[in-house]
Amino acid sequence: MLEYIATEWQIFASRPDFWAILSIVPVTAFVTWAHVWMALKMVFYPIQFWGFHIGSLPIGWQGIVPRKAGRISGIITDNTLSKLGSLREFLEAMDPQDMARIIGEQVGFELEHLIDEVMMERRAVLWENLPYSIKRRIYAQAHNQLPAVLTDLVTELTYNVENLVDMRSMVVNQMESDRRLMVRMFLKVGQKEINFIWHISALIGSFFGIIQMFVYIFIPQHWTVPFFAAIWGFLTNWIAIWMVFNPVEPHYIRYPQFFERTKNHQFPWIKPVVPRIGTYNIQGAFMKRQEEVSEVFSEVVTTDLITLKSIMTEMMYGEKSIKTRRIIKRHVNQIMETPIVRTSLQLSIGPSEYAKLKTDLIDRSIEITMVPICDPGFNASRAQKIFAMFRDRIRLLTPKEFQNLLRPAFQEDEWILILLGGVTGFGAGLIHLFIAFL
Repeated sequence: MLEYIATEWQIFASRPDFWAILSIVPVTAFVTWAHVWMALKMVFYPIQFWGFHIGSLPIGWQGIVPRKAGRISGIITDNTLSKLGSLREFLEAMDPQDMARIIGEQVGFELEHLIDEVMMERRAVLWENLPYSIKRRIYAQAHNQLPAVLTDLVTELTYNVENLVDMRSMVVNQMESDRRLMVRMFLKVGQKEINFIWHISALIGSFFGIIQMFVYIFIPQHWTVPFFAAIWGFLTNWIAIWMVFNPVEPHYIRYPQFFERTKNHQFPWIKPVVPRIGTYNIQGAFMKRQEEVSEVFSEVVTTDLITLKSIMTEMMYGEKSIKTRRIIKRHVNQIMETPIVRTSLQLSIGPSEYAKLKTDLIDRSIEITMVPICDPGFNASRAQKIFAMFRDRIRLLTPKEFQNLLRPAFQEDEWILILLGGVTGFGAGLIHLFIAFL
């Protein structure tokens, strides 16, 4: 048997294309590794369209995720975020009373200046000549009522947030206006899976390279080099993406175990153990990391996506802002309609100007209220209050639901990436053919 193998090897080694045939495996592995890297980059980059237009026909490329930011974010909201809870739950977890206190402190500092500013715009001469004692009474009345009014206002906004904010619209608008945020979110959540696809592709490419080498030995036709390179390129991209998300459900198998991984993947990476029966979970690489991903995704969502700033911005300036203004007007009127304030101002500026004054006061109140809400430190403190809620609920998602955190990024135009693997493989096969075989 050994003599037969040695004889066959000598015959094989004497072939003029010996080294060309041996080069098939490393070349296939490298090309596969390279074109999968390119395909993964094309999922996310470039952020903006790169290329030119011939009439209305675009010639170029834009990353799948930034190009489909609106659609992908809508899918994630519908399939995942909406299952994690309602906006009302999130705001309630942020502690509305504490928010009212912090906002009240900020507005309180600006309250007298706010009143002066609005009055100077409406009746500068009159306000300048108004006795200071009357001004002080107006200031004092506003300060006395402000804490209770803000507490009631924030509570009512929290209670009615579902009628004032469309979470899907809010998330989609954010992603479409900041496509880098969308890319950053996917990269944070799926970086390990992206690396897995990239590196496993070299192993898959090596396996296909061995097959292609034997194909060429038995069918020594030049056309087989680019043809099978295209097939392997096509299959590699498909298999690599498939392995990230499939199987969806866990499948445990038992096997005799003689080695185990070292902690933190330290060299030499594996160590011998007392022989035993081990258990291995055959499941998509992403689904296996549900507990770990829940931490990362929760941090991204509570820091960049569903934040107090984003909710309140949509509430104050979004499609349903008219409803929000009605609520704010009703609460601001509690201050403006007290006998002392109403009488003093109506006698000073007249009923019609008094009505316009209230409208101006509402506009300026919204602007001042948004100052602390936009503060990064304030948002970070609110994010901490809902982080654990998000994390725990993501961990409770079914594998199918959990898959939708990352799957839409690859599912949108996935066929392009798979086809790209075939085209790139064919091109690399042609180059390899001319360099090594001809």
